[in-house]
Amino acid sequence: MDKRNAELVVEGNRDAMPKKSRHIDLSDQNLPSLLLQLAIPSVIGLSINALQQLLNAIFVGSLGAQAIAAVSMTMPLIVVLAAVGEGIGVGTASVISRHLGAGNALEASRGASTALALAAPIGVVMTIALLVTLRGIFVVLGASPTILPIALDYTTILLPGSTLMLVNIVSGFIARAEGNTRFSMWTMLTAFILNALLDPVFIFLLGLGVRGAALATLLSQIAAISLYIAYFTKRLGTVLVSISQVSLRVDRIRQLALIGAPATTTSILAALAGMFLYGAAARFGDDFIAAVGIAVRLLTIGALPITGFCIGSQAVLGFGWGARDFARVMKVAKFMISITVALSVAYSVAVIVFARPLVRLFSDSDDVAEIAVVSCIVFHLFFGFYGVQSFVTTMLQSLGRARLSAVVSFARQGYLFIPALLLFPLISGFSGVLASQAIAELGAGVIALFVILRLFAELRRDEAAHSTNNREGSLTWLRHHRDN
Repeated sequence: MDKRNAELVVEGNRDAMPKKSRHIDLSDQNLPSLLLQLAIPSVIGLSINALQQLLNAIFVGSLGAQAIAAVSMTMPLIVVLAAVGEGIGVGTASVISRHLGAGNALEASRGASTALALAAPIGVVMTIALLVTLRGIFVVLGASPTILPIALDYTTILLPGSTLMLVNIVSGFIARAEGNTRFSMWTMLTAFILNALLDPVFIFLLGLGVRGAALATLLSQIAAISLYIAYFTKRLGTVLVSISQVSLRVDRIRQLALIGAPATTTSILAALAGMFLYGAAARFGDDFIAAVGIAVRLLTIGALPITGFCIGSQAVLGFGWGARDFARVMKVAKFMISITVALSVAYSVAVIVFARPLVRLFSDSDDVAEIAVVSCIVFHLFFGFYGVQSFVTTMLQSLGRARLSAVVSFARQGYLFIPALLLFPLISGFSGVLASQAIAELGAGVIALFVILRLFAELRRDEAAHSTNNREGSLTWLRHHRDN
């Protein structure tokens, strides 16, 4: 490298460093404290997101069955958009945390800036494509003549904000990757409060109906992106996000895509699995659909804190891997597995033991309650494995192991669950529907256990090789100075 290029690299690294260090120190040796500092805001943020969806459903539901049905029909579109954002975000977070661990703030900044530069045009293209084909999509999804105009009213206002949603999702992953889960949490909380305040004003006071609900959501997205713009322009984090840092090199984009693709596919598979599940239950009647819906809600509630803890560990895992501190990565993994397994086992036991009173919170119907109690028990029989499966997926994404993360993440909702759901109900009726979930949970857990044991063996070998190289380097240095 010549002198001029060396000066440019030094200057780039200087620009990529923050003006103020307000993020959590990812090299902190107190791992339990560090992981809790990162995980708790992530758990709260996920809970806020779930609560926002519930609040919107409550307000829209007060407009009548057709309104809630119309808004519900937009969920597949939102799932696809969010899945794309999550894929870009996961890939970006992995790149950022690993480069920060390696001490390369310049490459971390390039990864973050490039991801945001890609998210915006992708959002615009998806928005245009969906708006052009929107009526046909709703017809395919089964919208009736009475529901279709309401769904179109809601979605034509909401979709222009999809680009903002994608950029918000990616921005959240960037903030969390550099250890600032608190800022991400406060941003989501601000958007939630604004949405909650605007919903009744637009829906009822201004008489805008479902269009008011969409407008409230759109404005909350604008508020969130405004906070992230302030965060990046004031350089409150570790990485520098700017046009000058954007790099559209094929290898850099390919790295983001390979790591993020399994996350995107997993989210889409989860949506498809839900459609298959409710479709399978529908063959047995409305009570069975309601019962399965209750069981799925309880599963989702149990998954929230576990997923939050896993998201909180991403930055620490990637940072340790980038720093070649394999012993630290191993310690993080063991601590996280103990936490996530404890949470998932405790939750599954609680649901199984208190299934009946829990079901009564959702339904007063005796017929639905009887089916739902059995459904909840079977659905949670092997939920204790969810902690392992969720963390192993997160760990593989953080380390940049794209193919192996796909093997683990696709199992639960993909190549185990959907085939089982297509086969077992034909053999044993509704019991087969329930068994499909239990078998997929167990199978995914076993696969995750096998993978984590293999990862531990690799980490031990890498740590031993790293220690040997360090010792040999030290001996060489000592011999050199002794001879001189």
